[in-house]
Amino acid sequence: MQPPAGSQVSRVPAQRPPSDHLAPPSPAPAPERPRRRLRTVLTVVTSVVVALCLGGVAAGFVLYNRAAAPDRSAPDVVVDNYLRAFLVDRNDTRANLFTCEGNGDRTAVSGLRSEIEQREANFGVVVRVSWGPLTRTETSEGESVATTLTISGSANGQTRSSRQEDWVFEVAEGSEGWRVCSGQKVG
Repeated sequence: MQPPAGSQVSRVPAQRPPSDHLAPPSPAPAPERPRRRLRTVLTVVTSVVVALCLGGVAAGFVLYNRAAAPDRSAPDVVVDNYLRAFLVDRNDTRANLFTCEGNGDRTAVSGLRSEIEQREANFGVVVRVSWGPLTRTETSEGESVATTLTISGSANGQTRSSRQEDWVFEVAEGSEGWRVCSGQKVG
């Protein structure tokens, strides 16, 4: 339908841009792949793996500390651990974890270990130390623990010599538990 004659609309030519000025037709949007779902799954899986790893590291640390911490819970326990570290394993660093700091006289125990080492070197034997029951007695400075040490020398799997000695160890309780302060041969 034509506009009525004399109207202004009819006199204005239609204004259309030339076809070279037209914007190209927009391309059809590509179908979206489900990246968000894949990304979410990967994020959740990664988070779970990281949490499990961190939990494993923390549990390992706690278990290692419990296993490596010296047991100084009772006088007889600390004497047992000290004798094992000092005379059996001959590990001074470990033995020091069970001794009083700075004070105490453990020269008799050190002398016993030196004697054991000399016998091994001089006679080509293996000397082993074991002990019997550990008996606790209260003292004015703490407690003492008495035991009988058995010192046996063997070569080629056969016992060459064996002797027993009675020993008393003085122990004191500190902020981190019990510690061995001295050890003396009785009699």
